[in-house]
Amino acid sequence: MSLAVGAAFAVFVSEMPRVASWPLAVAALVHGVWLAWREAHARPVELVIPHAPARATVDGQAVDELAVRWRGPIAFVQWRVGGGRWRRHAFFPDTLPAARRRELRLAAPPPAPARRAVSVAP
Repeated sequence: MSLAVGAAFAVFVSEMPRVASWPLAVAALVHGVWLAWREAHARPVELVIPHAPARATVDGQAVDELAVRWRGPIAFVQWRVGGGRWRRHAFFPDTLPAARRRELRLAAPPPAPARRAVSVAP
């Protein structure tokens, strides 16, 4: 929410003409408030990662190609649903306690190995 207010303020203090800055500032504020409302009302996701032979489930539905990527303490989980669309979810430290982060790190499927890099020198 504070980012939306900051975006509107940044438009006002820029050198943009006032005729253009008012609609843009209002649009930035409305969009930011809408995004904050959407995130505040998002329902929790239930992610179950069983042992290797079984498929992972999200909210009770089996998913394909589950992958977990880490950027410091933040976990980014992505999976493919039945229709082929990718879904993503980010787990921040304030939404996923340390014990659950460790559990996710241990249960996550191993990452795919990197492709062998081609040498540029002969």
